[in-house]
Amino acid sequence: MGYETLKLEVDGPIALLTLSRPEKRNAISPQMIDDLLVALAALESSPARIGILTGAGKAYCAGMDLEVLRNISSQSPAQNLEDSRRMAQLFRRMWAFPKVLIAAVNGPALAGGCALATLPDFTLAAPEATFGYTEVRIGFVPAIVSVFLRRRIGEAAARDLILTGRVFPAEEAQRLGLVKEVVAADSLLDRARALAGTLLANSPASLLASKKLLLESEEPAIDREISLAIEANAAVRATTDFQEGVSSFLEKRRPRWQRE
Repeated sequence: MGYETLKLEVDGPIALLTLSRPEKRNAISPQMIDDLLVALAALESSPARIGILTGAGKAYCAGMDLEVLRNISSQSPAQNLEDSRRMAQLFRRMWAFPKVLIAAVNGPALAGGCALATLPDFTLAAPEATFGYTEVRIGFVPAIVSVFLRRRIGEAAARDLILTGRVFPAEEAQRLGLVKEVVAADSLLDRARALAGTLLANSPASLLASKKLLLESEEPAIDREISLAIEANAAVRATTDFQEGVSSFLEKRRPRWQRE
């Protein structure tokens, strides 16, 4: 089937899923969330055993689409809650996907885009790639991804990245354990396919069973924490800090936070 915001190419046992909004730096839109969920379902039912996720152009995913940010301020609490649930559905689906996913991060992966680099089983990155859970810079909260990030790199490192909102390079992402390898940009997809080849040499049944076991042990806690994160994600959108943060970001100025 056709997709508006991405491409899915299945080549035997390996599928390549490419975020394809290069003119928007592959920013996340409601359509992209829908496309990703449909593409993941197609990948699960396809003959492919490994999925590789990358971005078209110079960015992996630059976060939320600007038009979406503009519209959030006029949404109702119910709409914000539904948006949060939909994002959580995508993140949880990626985390619990039964087949192995490899992220090939070719450029900036920021805010929600950094989440899309966090959730796969393996993350490879080009030296030019940058990462950042930058939500606190605009009065937002990286609530949903925090559930998974703490498990990926540990509590202390997650607190550093979430509370500072700083952007960090691929080399640091590798030191933290977020990135498995830093690979030259022109070799990134080849290296992802080579890693897929290593995984494909293993027993298909054992690979599926091993991942299922790893996921099932965490599911009850994950689901409890996601419920709290959805509420936090929706609630922060009604705050004056969020309104000011989004306005300052769109107007390309420093935010003027209100002091209590």
